[in-house]
Amino acid sequence: MQRAYLDHNATSPLRPDVKAAIIEAWEVAGNASSVHKEGREARALVEKARQQVADLVGGGARQVIFTSGASEANMLALTPHMKVEYQPDPASALFVSAIEHPSVLSGGRFGAQARREIPVLPNGMVDVSALRLLLEAHDPQTGRPMIAVMAVNSETGVIQPIAEIAALAEEFNAYFHLDAVQAAGRIPLDMTELGCSSLSLSAHKLGGPKGVGALIMAHEGTEPEPLITGGPQENRLRAGTENVAGIVGFGVACQAAGEDLHKSDGFGRLAALRDRFEDQLRALDPDVVIFGADAERVGNTSQFAIPGTKGEMALIRLDLAGVAVSSGSACSSGKVSASHVLLAMGYGTKVAGSAIRMSLGWNSKEPEIDALIEALGQICVKNSKNSLRGIEKAL
Repeated sequence: MQRAYLDHNATSPLRPDVKAAIIEAWEVAGNASSVHKEGREARALVEKARQQVADLVGGGARQVIFTSGASEANMLALTPHMKVEYQPDPASALFVSAIEHPSVLSGGRFGAQARREIPVLPNGMVDVSALRLLLEAHDPQTGRPMIAVMAVNSETGVIQPIAEIAALAEEFNAYFHLDAVQAAGRIPLDMTELGCSSLSLSAHKLGGPKGVGALIMAHEGTEPEPLITGGPQENRLRAGTENVAGIVGFGVACQAAGEDLHKSDGFGRLAALRDRFEDQLRALDPDVVIFGADAERVGNTSQFAIPGTKGEMALIRLDLAGVAVSSGSACSSGKVSASHVLLAMGYGTKVAGSAIRMSLGWNSKEPEIDALIEALGQICVKNSKNSLRGIEKAL
């Protein structure tokens, strides 16, 4: 049976051109830090990829710091010990929204007493007015504030008010870290206009390899305290021998994602698929809850709950029917509990625990949507039969 893979927000399958580039890179024997011919060949591959990654978000190649993934990139960014123009300029408090990825919610290297939580609105957008109040209460004499917000929520697909947050960051002289993992390749990003201090990316969300990501600083001389120290790699901001093949794959994935974004039928094609799915979903059950539907969302994501359906059981039934979806963030969905994102939006534990997330990617096709709708239809029929049995027993 052909399976339908609809969990691209967790990880997107490896693109064929990425796979080919990785295999070719594996043939390069040299260490990218070595000065001999083989080492120079490896270094050239890394630097080409560095430019490809930077190009996707309008950043400077010199400011790209390769990491093992976005979780490490976020941890690297979230430190009180920052430098501006290579001089210490510390941050004393971290403001993170209640709907962040666990790697940001953990607070990075800020102590618990230095963290502040930004509430969100019922539509899943960060409450900018509440953030202003938090920043006004911050004492600038203790150090600069730091704001950390994701550009696109990984569960709901809601696009956050980046420009408004960036304006507040400028007004209050705050660092602004943008987790762009779910936004890159899905909405245009240009670091010359975003107003963020730093931005994190992950290769495997774009059809690249797992285990490689990047932190991109907005300006030369603005630097975080290194998380991994030792050798001089990545301008002494991240020690360790570079994962050359993974970095090469990352670069090719970024180039392909950028090309897809600018095609007339690129990401718009996925938005049309998502909209078609949600129309059919509402036809199945008019009472379905689609989270973030009244906010601007990226076109590949739909998180929903069908009344009377438990999220854990629905995931199992869909998996058995050959459809791969999730309940939310892959870093927390293994335990299938109530989504912290939906709880922060004001939903009760019953609804938040019933959420299912469908997410599309570079190779998604209409038959996969059809398979999901058919499987959900069977779940709805079973729910109706169970409800009727319950009524009969009550009578």
